Amino acid sequence: MTTSALTEQDRHHLRRCLDLAREALDAGDEPFGSILVDEEGQERFADRNRVAGGDRTKHPEFEIARWAAQHLTPEERTVATVYTTGEHCPMCAAAHAWVGLGRIVYASSSEQLSAWRTGWGIPAGPVAPLPINVVAPGIEVAGPDPEVSAEVRQLQARRYGQT
Repeated sequence: MTTSALTEQDRHHLRRCLDLAREALDAGDEPFGSILVDEEGQERFADRNRVAGGDRTKHPEFEIARWAAQHLTPEERTVATVYTTGEHCPMCAAAHAWVGLGRIVYASSSEQLSAWRTGWGIPAGPVAPLPINVVAPGIEVAGPDPEVSAEVRQLQARRYGQT
């Protein structure tokens, strides 16, 4: 497992992800947002959760992996960073690893989301909430961030009617 500390630049990008998560929630989707940032710090692709239509694989992290495979060279992918409001689920962590993307920075962890849901009496989802490095051990990760994860918790609380 490889972990790294979050920087102020990381938090800036995580706030962009929060905006996308709010957009998703306002559209009736689950509040998750993610961006792909290149080596120079430029946003290359952004998406939000889009599962409300019935396709539960429409996670923004999965869409980033697909986009990167089509639009970036292998070298560009390895130095890119994915920023996201929630730690990748196993499906998205696997896609990230198979495509060869670099670092992942997340605002809130799967462990936090599971604990919030349990506290609100929400049943667990159909997939085990495994940490990224259990699924993809070679990926550098950073997160969760205490400040930004508090905002993610508020969005999740709104999603589940806990506000």
